Amino acid sequence: MNLLLLFASISLASGLLFVNIYTTVIDVKSWGANIPQSVETAREYFKIGNPGKYFRIVSPINQAVALLALILFWKISLTVRIYLGIAFALYVLTEVFTFTYFHPRNKTLLVTSPLPDIDALQNALSERRRMDWFRRLFIVAALACSFLALHEIFIAK
Repeated sequence: MNLLLLFASISLASGLLFVNIYTTVIDVKSWGANIPQSVETAREYFKIGNPGKYFRIVSPINQAVALLALILFWKISLTVRIYLGIAFALYVLTEVFTFTYFHPRNKTLLVTSPLPDIDALQNALSERRRMDWFRRLFIVAALACSFLALHEIFIAK
């Protein structure tokens, strides 16, 4: 049962990573294709649902599952504890970074009414693109720690 929890955390984090990559490669590129029309189109498209809804559901679940895995595997070994602790900390750091850095830019691009001027939209989009790799790096590092912990757990058994 404990291993299933760790596999669930790895699966959830992988989903977060790939949705983030998709958003960057497809959505963000589309938003900047023909500003301001492309931003207006994105706003219309995202009126019902948007990638943020996915992240607001899956990210906290992943953090909870990662924390539970850390607790359940606490006594396996110090190495496992360190890897799972780092993974959990990175998942939380990713969420903090998302709320403090990305949400204001997404608000400028997709929510603020009336539509900001072209320079503000281009600036928000440029800042978002410039730092998105950093957020992915947090998730990749957390996943690496989770996999290393999994490896250590199999060695310990």
